[in-house]
Amino acid sequence: MPETYNSNHTSRISELIKLKLREDGLVLREMANNKGTTEQKLQATKMAMLETIYRMLAYAFGEPPTEFTWTQRNSKGEAVSTETYTPMSFYKKFVNEDFSQYYMIMNDPTREYYKVYEIEYDRHVYDGENWKFLNLPMPEIANMAIASIKDSTMMYFSCDVAKFLDRDRGYMDVNNYDYGALFGTTFGMDKKQRVSTFASGSSHAMTLCGVDLDTNGKPTKWMVENSWGSNRGHDGFLIMTNEWFNEYMFRLVVESKYIPAATLKLFDQKPIMLPAWDPLFAPEE
Repeated sequence: MPETYNSNHTSRISELIKLKLREDGLVLREMANNKGTTEQKLQATKMAMLETIYRMLAYAFGEPPTEFTWTQRNSKGEAVSTETYTPMSFYKKFVNEDFSQYYMIMNDPTREYYKVYEIEYDRHVYDGENWKFLNLPMPEIANMAIASIKDSTMMYFSCDVAKFLDRDRGYMDVNNYDYGALFGTTFGMDKKQRVSTFASGSSHAMTLCGVDLDTNGKPTKWMVENSWGSNRGHDGFLIMTNEWFNEYMFRLVVESKYIPAATLKLFDQKPIMLPAWDPLFAPEE
């Protein structure tokens, strides 16, 4: 039986996986530099390496289930149906989305707006292609998010989650902590400067699911569903002021029907290639 892992155990196995992958990467690189190594040999070696990674994960967390029983409930918490699914049958019944209709929008003030960018070697799991995104100002991103939420459609969203986060209340506000007054100094970098110096970046993904609007239809607060459990934040949710949202939000994946036609056409541009070590995509340590 695999051991039940807490967060410390998870971090430990994560470090071991990274260590093994880096070791394997060096081996593959040396093999590729050897002119006598065939493509078939490289692929076979890589598959053997991935079998080891799978075994490590299975030892740590157990074998992935081939089927499971799930109860669907209505908004009142009442059971509607209980069925047994495989991962694929569950996907086909409840998801079955055309992912080609989803687009990544980002706010990166270090780069020119209204341009499409691509991150080299940073690939989607779903289709194996590099990440591509359209860089837009925050007000335009907010309008798309509002349109999606009004249509009861939640979104993938990422931000620099730890900045000015009150973990107990689940509240994110740039005025939560006055570090400048405490130390008799200022912390004056703007979003562009923070990104360019690696002081801020896209560190955590959540589900953007709610917004409060003022009488003019402008956002004042946003709500996200987090993955840290119901005992973190407010029953598992976090609230962001719009000021915090503008400063520390970076990435949104939105369905095409919520993107204005003129904006959607911008995706026809040839992407500008960015290196894998771009500040907003570099892996967190």
